[in-house]
Amino acid sequence: MIHLGIDLGGGKIEVVAMDGAGIEQLRERIATPRGDYPATLEAIIGLVAAAQEKLGVDDAPIGIGIPGSETADGRVRNANSTWINGRPLRSDLETRLGRPVALANDANCFVLSEARDGAAAGAVVVFGVILGTGVGGGLVVDGRLLAGANRIAGEWGHNPLPAAGEPEGLVCWCGRRDCIELYLSGPGLAADHRRVTGAEFLSAPQIAAAAAAGDSRAATTLERYERRLALSLAQVINLLDPDVIVLGGGLSNIDRLYCNVPRLWSPAVFSERVETRLVRHRHGDSSGVRGAAWLAGQQD
Repeated sequence: MIHLGIDLGGGKIEVVAMDGAGIEQLRERIATPRGDYPATLEAIIGLVAAAQEKLGVDDAPIGIGIPGSETADGRVRNANSTWINGRPLRSDLETRLGRPVALANDANCFVLSEARDGAAAGAVVVFGVILGTGVGGGLVVDGRLLAGANRIAGEWGHNPLPAAGEPEGLVCWCGRRDCIELYLSGPGLAADHRRVTGAEFLSAPQIAAAAAAGDSRAATTLERYERRLALSLAQVINLLDPDVIVLGGGLSNIDRLYCNVPRLWSPAVFSERVETRLVRHRHGDSSGVRGAAWLAGQQD
């Protein structure tokens, strides 16, 4: 059966059609009508109609990934695509499309994709991490996404950084202090480097490149980053004991993380041996939309 996955981003809306084996049948994208909620609804509905017409199918199950989450009454919250905040996106789409629509945070879609047929395929418990402009996470057990009673399962980026004596009292956009996101996101890494060294601004990729080229200050910044990431993930392991932790987002492309972080997390994990594997994503930027399609399949 064909499932449609939609990735609603700030700059583009992408649709993918997948069969039950995870083989893509169609992929298309259009620009997001920024700042315009009614136009965003129309754009999604138009993508669905066009995809179904090309594939010769009707009423294909639909999943959608968004850069936010839902409140208990089904309204979008905390989306960086701010014009959808406070809106009953899923309900509005269901009304217009005449069928159920599955909706999840884009980080949840990422981990579902990687757990179903990606880097963590076959694992029972998978925790997925997005290390990008922000820090997100999601949890899949036995191939199914867990949302939680408050629909925030996996939102570890807004826990406090677990490094005794290290937090600096930084205030996060969410109103809390010293959130993990402030230190482990790409902007967080760049800000930490500048704050500690006083050097001119370097982006996260530039810091990684400088460290690889032998810059001692950049290398020290990455060592701080690795220690913080290891301690933060050790909390996840102690709580969930996942088989696999899979990384996505721009910072997941720093090769040294996969060797150094597991070595650093071991002392903080309540076990004499740590079997959890830390792996890089398989599907990359495609994981969000592919995960949305897998999410649609869970409605069958």
